[in-house]
Amino acid sequence: MAASSGAIPQKNHKRADRRKEMTSEGVSRGYSEKPLSGNIDYPFLIILMTLLALGILMMFSASYAWAIQEGLEGTYYAKKQIAMAAVGIIGMLIVAHIDYHILRKPIIVFGLFGVASLLMLMCRIGPFKDPHHYSYRWVKFGPLPSFQPSEIMKFAVIVLFAYLISINYSKLKYAKYGILPFMMCLGFVIGLMAIQPHISGTIIICAIGVVMMFVGGTNIKHLMILGIIGVVGLVLLVLLLSAKFGFTYFEDRMISWRDPFNESAPAETWQTKNSLIAIGSGGLFGLGFGNSRQKFLYLPEAKNDFVFAVVCEELGFIGAIVVIVLFLLFIGRGFFIASRAYDKFGMMLATGLTVQIGIQALLNIAVVTNTIPNTGVSLPFFSYGGTALIMQLLQMGVILSVSRYTSSDE
Repeated sequence: MAASSGAIPQKNHKRADRRKEMTSEGVSRGYSEKPLSGNIDYPFLIILMTLLALGILMMFSASYAWAIQEGLEGTYYAKKQIAMAAVGIIGMLIVAHIDYHILRKPIIVFGLFGVASLLMLMCRIGPFKDPHHYSYRWVKFGPLPSFQPSEIMKFAVIVLFAYLISINYSKLKYAKYGILPFMMCLGFVIGLMAIQPHISGTIIICAIGVVMMFVGGTNIKHLMILGIIGVVGLVLLVLLLSAKFGFTYFEDRMISWRDPFNESAPAETWQTKNSLIAIGSGGLFGLGFGNSRQKFLYLPEAKNDFVFAVVCEELGFIGAIVVIVLFLLFIGRGFFIASRAYDKFGMMLATGLTVQIGIQALLNIAVVTNTIPNTGVSLPFFSYGGTALIMQLLQMGVILSVSRYTSSDE
């Protein structure tokens, strides 16, 4: 009898070790020993699905005229987006029920970063590059649709930073642990972004990294030093791109930003001008769903980067505020999940993924309203792009997985 009671299966040993590992880190954050709540965060899921449903509807309205002009069925882009959303939702729910700690394994952390880096290089070299205009941001494998590896790199950086912070969080006040590894990582990524070039992606990844370091506990003085280095690096990147493409590459963007109705430069100001016309035409309550005028071949990229302008035109100021509030609720709930995460790794994952969506939405809305120069950044869950949407939904699955592992202090 004694022998049988002492023969604990190996699987139970591993489970006990895992609970001990989680408990030791959780208790250090002041939590009790109950790490698994079992349920995903339904308020977060409801906010997310509301954003997604509204985004698909508005993308459908914005893309209808362009699809017909291209000789396609008016619902062509909407059907593709819905199909990709369905795949993404299924993937999200699967990921939500997988223990997010699998991402904490070093082979996953550095393997993901290595694959993302390789794909970033393939944008510029090799037979899989798929250039668009001046940029090399896409790769294409045979009949599969092209995609931007920078979307994978964003996730890879978040996982890497979360891992580094979780294993060194008690030593982040020292430069060796709190600044050098992150600076080396960001410097490497900026170099990969520069050869594409992809300034908006660089800004987003750097912003995610800085916020994660701040939340993780990096010394403020070290963050200020990193910020100065980042500004210098951005200036050097601009000078590098100017030397390659000429200063008109940035001059055209500045013209459209400073004076979008400048008639002496119609080509440079066309997109921004029509975006502002669309926003102004919407008034308080909008022209009604499907009644946008600027989407009829006046507003370039109406289904992509400038879909928010169509939202403003059709749903008005009220509709625009609703979308902004939904994103704010999304960010708030994401931070709430992060604050209740059982361990440091989960907290940093949820923080980074939430910040990514928030920063991207902020930059897109700022560009569409001409608050900042055009940077070519999409609006999460709204802009057309199947692979980007699937990637975003899979990442939301990670946040939902984190929400299942919380403190028991309800």
